[in-house]
Amino acid sequence: MTLTTANDTPASLMIIDDHPLLRRGVAQLLELEDDLELVGETGDPEEGIALALKLEPDLVLLDLNMPGVNGLEALRRLREANYSGRVVMFTVSDQEDDVVAALRNGADGYLLKDMEPEDMVRQLRQAALGRMVISESLTALLAEALRNQRNAPTTPDIHSLTQREREILQQLAGGLSNKLIARKLDITEGTVKVHVKHLLKKLNLRSRVEAAVWAVQEGIGH
Repeated sequence: MTLTTANDTPASLMIIDDHPLLRRGVAQLLELEDDLELVGETGDPEEGIALALKLEPDLVLLDLNMPGVNGLEALRRLREANYSGRVVMFTVSDQEDDVVAALRNGADGYLLKDMEPEDMVRQLRQAALGRMVISESLTALLAEALRNQRNAPTTPDIHSLTQREREILQQLAGGLSNKLIARKLDITEGTVKVHVKHLLKKLNLRSRVEAAVWAVQEGIGH
């Protein structure tokens, strides 16, 4: 499967990771792919944030545990600065708290570093296309985290949503980004953002990924 962007250029990627050998390995992996292009890489989180905001790559691959500014803080700062590309955490940690914290702070995916190279390329393609990506071994963990959350006073209620909000929830369940949802439903990206904000509040969920996992559990997705 080959990526096609609006102007048929390769999807641009950037790596922020403090392990030089890993950065080199990912770079060499991407050199073999015509539709994925590495446009920047650094082991310094501060430099990485500045570089991402300057280059505006389609996707940032972000390490979770780094000295100084950790991945979660870097993620928050990118989102606060209105970086609109995809951010995928790339880490050795399969701890529930880390996964949930990353997704709640605006990550578009969470991949483990022990994955096979071909699987990684496939997941990066999906992420660059605007889809949510999560290592297969973590999906059950996420679902369990959501089930535990259901003990909260307010549990999600699909009947509280408008028809349009339900349509958008269906698309979230398919892992689509706001941009892809807007294109599919023929509405503006800004309108999608407003609807997502409203449906998360109504469902008492804190992130689009939680909404997607919940929707899939409830059979709301495709």
